[in-house]
Amino acid sequence: MWKRVVSSLVGVTLILCAFVGVEKIKSGLPSQKPIELETVGDVPTEDKGPEAAFQVAAKGAVLIDAETGEVLFQQDAHKELPLASVTKVMTMLLVMDAVDDGKITLDDQVTISERAASMGGSQMYMEPGETHTVAQLMEGVAMASANDGCVALAEYVAGSEEIFVERMNERAKELGMKDSHFVNTNGLPVADHYSSAYDIGLMSKELYKHEETHKWFTTWQSTITVGLPGKEKEFGLTNTNKLIKHYQGCNGIKTGFTSDAGYCLSASATRGQTHLIAVALGCETAKIRNGEICKMLDYGFANFETHVAAEKGQKITTAEIQRGTPQKITAVTADRITALVKKGETDSVKSKVLMDDKVALPLKAGDKVGTLQVLKDGKVVGECDLVSDCDVEKASFTELIKRMLTYKGKEYGK
Repeated sequence: MWKRVVSSLVGVTLILCAFVGVEKIKSGLPSQKPIELETVGDVPTEDKGPEAAFQVAAKGAVLIDAETGEVLFQQDAHKELPLASVTKVMTMLLVMDAVDDGKITLDDQVTISERAASMGGSQMYMEPGETHTVAQLMEGVAMASANDGCVALAEYVAGSEEIFVERMNERAKELGMKDSHFVNTNGLPVADHYSSAYDIGLMSKELYKHEETHKWFTTWQSTITVGLPGKEKEFGLTNTNKLIKHYQGCNGIKTGFTSDAGYCLSASATRGQTHLIAVALGCETAKIRNGEICKMLDYGFANFETHVAAEKGQKITTAEIQRGTPQKITAVTADRITALVKKGETDSVKSKVLMDDKVALPLKAGDKVGTLQVLKDGKVVGECDLVSDCDVEKASFTELIKRMLTYKGKEYGK
């Protein structure tokens, strides 16, 4: 009898001591040690990637998996080159970042400045003082490569094009773009403005995460009303990327041309679960550029396929939060996670679940509770957070006593 009383008192003491601090997670899975993450994608400059037994007629080129960033082919991929209007990939990315951060919305009205209206090259021929939504300007930039739209968006997001360009370079550093420097928002010829095929692949991959952009990349023709009140006129927009009509699965992203840069393109294409991005810089003609992009994409789709380890929000495992309410949670994936493998080798891909040892209470739905690792041939090639599917509060003292007594009652009944 005394042993039972002492045991109960010890249990109460432990409950009181544990009422602050962090809480241990008890998972039904066996304990697993993390494996060091293998870096993929940053292939040395002199290496042309796996089985790349062909050349492309471009000054710089790369083919990457759009989900993992893994490099499948490269040729002078880190060479610093002018990129013409492919610059606008970064411009559009910063605009979408601002939308995600809640700083602007796609429905905001933007007034066109004298400076924006004065841009030459490809444009929508807008007049100073007229207004358009952010979405309309983004459509003009994505489809018709509108230089005036780029400047107008930059001024609206950052206050001036100069400040916006500073942010472009900061964002490039965040993405690991080591071969790039931006001087303007639209890629019009200017000194010290350059990037590389590899870096363009990185920023294109990031931009494509914004699903709102997909409709602009894949629309062939549209119209926009331009001009001041009383002088409005319809201006036709035609997508400069002809591959969206002529290459199976092509769904973006941005063309470019100047006499200095030559013909450039960052192209995206999806077939089944596989999503690839091919970049070519400095081609002699548009026909050659499109042909070399198709060559790289054909190579990728013929030789590789995507293994989906888990979709975003997929239930992976359950876990017990011993002093939480509720006590059990489901750990779900925060993002979709995949691995690119050679065709026929999907059996080489495995998954590993690593639950965090402790979490702080209260726990919010979406808070990290573990990690899902994806391994290819035993090496980790990707990982994503596992998050709680629900809120968990600290259990009250009364609830903890009740649980302890219930547990003890079951134990005594054995």
